[in-house]
Amino acid sequence: MNKTITARELRNRLNSGEAIKLIDVRSPGEYAAGHVPQAMNVPLEEVDHRIADFHGGQVAVLCQAGTRAGIACNMLDGRHDGLLLVQGGTDAWVAEGGELVGTRGSRWSLERQVRLAAGVLALTGSVLAVTVNPAWVYLSMFIGGGLTFAGITNLCPMAIGIAKLPWNQAKTCNSTSTSKVQA
Repeated sequence: MNKTITARELRNRLNSGEAIKLIDVRSPGEYAAGHVPQAMNVPLEEVDHRIADFHGGQVAVLCQAGTRAGIACNMLDGRHDGLLLVQGGTDAWVAEGGELVGTRGSRWSLERQVRLAAGVLALTGSVLAVTVNPAWVYLSMFIGGGLTFAGITNLCPMAIGIAKLPWNQAKTCNSTSTSKVQA
């Protein structure tokens, strides 16, 4: 079982000089838009393959609100003794007065992109079922089934697919500078 830590506790421990690695399991695009200083980006789908990055001391795992970080901690349970699940993720970090570093552009969260895609597909299926062919209702049913699956299992195949789209990938350049993001 993994330990949990609040954003305030994490910040206090980091400010006191305690050596804690920070792992942000959000998509590269979300990470680039704003992340906790010193956090390393290891997207959720890469966590299992990059366990070597976590060895040596305590590792605080965070995402936007805590769900993906919890999944990552469960994936690594029993293979790393020093995991700390940051309750509330970067949302809690900002709520506690913590700063984020990254680009200044506003990006939609992965969750928001999934809600939009699911809504557009369900609406499209319904409209096409009424106006073109009743068989289009199966598109809406498929999306509803996918959302039900995501709610029950806390895994969303649509989110995994959307996370791989180009705009959710970090833009790279030769510059190493970052700017503070106003929350």
